[in-house]
Amino acid sequence: MKLLILGGTVFLGRALVGVATARGHEVTLFHRGKHNPELFPDVERIIGDRDTDLGRLEGRKWDAVVDTCGYFPRQVRASASQLATATGHYTFVSSISVFADFDTPGMDECAPVGTLPDPTIEEITGESYGPLKALCEKEAEAAMPGRVLNIRPGLIVGAHDPSDRFTYWPVRVARGGDVLAPERPEVLVQIIDVRDLAEWNVRMVESGLTGVYNATGPDYPLTMGDVLEACKTVAASDAVFRWAPVPILNDAGVAAWTEMPIWVPESEGAGFSAIDCTKAIRAGLTFRPIEDTVRATLEWAATWPEDRALRAGISPEKEAAALALLSQ
Repeated sequence: MKLLILGGTVFLGRALVGVATARGHEVTLFHRGKHNPELFPDVERIIGDRDTDLGRLEGRKWDAVVDTCGYFPRQVRASASQLATATGHYTFVSSISVFADFDTPGMDECAPVGTLPDPTIEEITGESYGPLKALCEKEAEAAMPGRVLNIRPGLIVGAHDPSDRFTYWPVRVARGGDVLAPERPEVLVQIIDVRDLAEWNVRMVESGLTGVYNATGPDYPLTMGDVLEACKTVAASDAVFRWAPVPILNDAGVAAWTEMPIWVPESEGAGFSAIDCTKAIRAGLTFRPIEDTVRATLEWAATWPEDRALRAGISPEKEAAALALLSQ
């Protein structure tokens, strides 16, 4: 299979290239060449910006395209239209953030998506990101009706994650000592290992499947306590988890999701970590043990330069202050 990947050298794209080449596919990357240029020396690259250089794809043919980096409807309209006669299948990597709200557990692909008063805006915020992705899905389908696979991942985690939204926990727990933990161990979370998502995406492309699929996991209830205990076990850490109720976290000014990554208070969206992924699971999405994800993340973190700081999670000083407040 000849596969074109828009992006391909940062996180999910990087994993997709690894899976596709390992399965014998011929991969071409179209990207700006700004990130990890040393990767994949044997893979063809077309250097260009999707906003200005789509013409560089003219005259080429691919069996399938995977778009990992479309954020604005205009971009996806242009790329899908440009490639409509050059490929038979287009994957758009969307997000579960498309949903209008997360009040209801068990939402499937038919749940309402968010909208914007002005669909032409191109400013990514917490309020606009999801509705913009929903509009991108529509543009892809409009350009290539019946030939689009729209994948809606949850939080993608594992090695090479530039956000550190999961990485914070394995790294912090490995340091040991008292670890500030959010709310209570039983709070549900949903994540997907980048390798699981990439492997499934490639298999879906090989099968020519289309439609909309929620894609987060795992396929059993995963709790915050499960994640932290897995981090402790894999790291052989002496960490002691200090579970702080939401009022204590609020008093300490600790923000959900950013300073306490992967956690959203149950009171702020009962459905956020209870998305229904039955359709994807029936289509072959599988999940490796959480311990494997933690191990891969720690192995990657061990390669960082000493001055590489975490990009998510609470600072040691603020954590100490919150722990002190919790002890009062």
